[in-house]
Amino acid sequence: MLRHARELLAVRSPLDAELIVSEILGSWWGHRLPDGDVEEVIGEALVDHAASAGTPAALALLTGIAYMGTPRQAAKAERAALELMGKGVARPGWADRVGMVTAEGCHVSRDVFGDQDSIVCVYSYGGTERHALVVLVDRNKAGAVQTAGEGFAPAAHAGRPPVSGMVRDAWVSSQVDKLLAHCRREGRENRLMRFEELDPRDTRALLRSALDLTNAVHDPPVNENFGSYHAFVRARVDILPPGGRLPQPPVYGRDRRATIAARFLASDEAEGLSDRSAASRCADLIIDYGCNHDFGRPLRVSPVKCEMFLLDWLPRKVLLSPTEQEAVPHVLAAWVRWAGKRTGLPEEGIRATLDALWDATAKFAEAYRDPSAFGLDRGLVDRLLPDGDLEALPRRAFALPFLSGTHHRSGRHGFINLSALNPADPDDRRAILEFEHPGADEVHIEAHERLTERLWNGEPPQLWETAQALLDVGFERHEILHRLIDVLDHHGDDPEGLREALRVLRHEPPPE
Repeated sequence: MLRHARELLAVRSPLDAELIVSEILGSWWGHRLPDGDVEEVIGEALVDHAASAGTPAALALLTGIAYMGTPRQAAKAERAALELMGKGVARPGWADRVGMVTAEGCHVSRDVFGDQDSIVCVYSYGGTERHALVVLVDRNKAGAVQTAGEGFAPAAHAGRPPVSGMVRDAWVSSQVDKLLAHCRREGRENRLMRFEELDPRDTRALLRSALDLTNAVHDPPVNENFGSYHAFVRARVDILPPGGRLPQPPVYGRDRRATIAARFLASDEAEGLSDRSAASRCADLIIDYGCNHDFGRPLRVSPVKCEMFLLDWLPRKVLLSPTEQEAVPHVLAAWVRWAGKRTGLPEEGIRATLDALWDATAKFAEAYRDPSAFGLDRGLVDRLLPDGDLEALPRRAFALPFLSGTHHRSGRHGFINLSALNPADPDDRRAILEFEHPGADEVHIEAHERLTERLWNGEPPQLWETAQALLDVGFERHEILHRLIDVLDHHGDDPEGLREALRVLRHEPPPE
């Protein structure tokens, strides 16, 4: 990295220097260490190494990090740079101008579907070297990450989710006038695109929220080159004036959702749906998806959203009956027509969404893997999934494998018919665990009860992720259960400590 920093001595523009430093800082962005913070282990160590090297390239790198690094890196880099300057190390010509930029304006190019925004922020160094930072904010991917249960930073996203989405890509252009002219022309000529000015304060709030979400996600779905721009984006966002606010998503309680469903089912668009029971269930799922995983936007429709609903969310999360599987594409098509009109989506947008929907319908039958296709008894599946949460099936089956009489010749354990027990009921669950652990004392059974309840509810998600990781490297189920119980005994009341302990446990070496 220090050899790479020699390029800083050959450039004259502070913008070029900042982009080079950002590329260096981005070389480890997004990586996770099993027992440490990568920004400390690598980033702060790089500052120390540059300080000890004491070369002009090292001073140039420290100058850039003082502006673009994390707060701890920046403070260390500034102290080290001052020491090297005091020793007479030569400074690059751009050093006095790095970071001395002002924001000239913010704009957004967005599609009418609400899928993503291209935020364009224009900056200059005292009126010279104008450049535009373009940041792509994707709301569909953010919703998909939340749906998949990715781990977020504990404090950054408590409560309702932000409506910002997440950053997917970023780049810099020096052709500012040409870029803005293209965006304005596209906004005038393409009925599916809009180009507008943004309040710089609101722009900062939006981009800060989107960056926080991207940073908090493990292995975020960003462009492969995004890491090179991450530090630059962070620094440029901080230049924008504070005080902006993000709109909060509306709250959709049970009654409000039921009202939306009733209005849809009574509409002309839904009149042709023959199976009203299946249509009602599918409408509820569409509304729940929009409320819970699309930032409180149940009426928003788009090609990408329909594809993700049909091909990603439903196959992973929802247990559908055969009738519902057949009905859901037709209900979704009626919903697109109804909701599209209510939200003012242009006719071209409705047609594009329906085209994408019918293309996805052909793939839906393959994407949706009904548990019965694997030979699982439907009654057993229904007992494990009273809430219809298809994604919970493997972890609940792992926690409670003894749910039928196949483990006993008569199908009974004493006077208890295992096939008649309800694993969602705490008392019946206790009986199942006692069957699995004959002769175990009260303390041992209660420990298994606590673990089983957490696995049943999927809280925290890292619990099942850890169990899967240990299975993958060869641990036996019973040993995994006891390892998880031990972690819960020590950290069950400390959410952050529990997540950390589970992360360490996932890196346990496989048994010999």
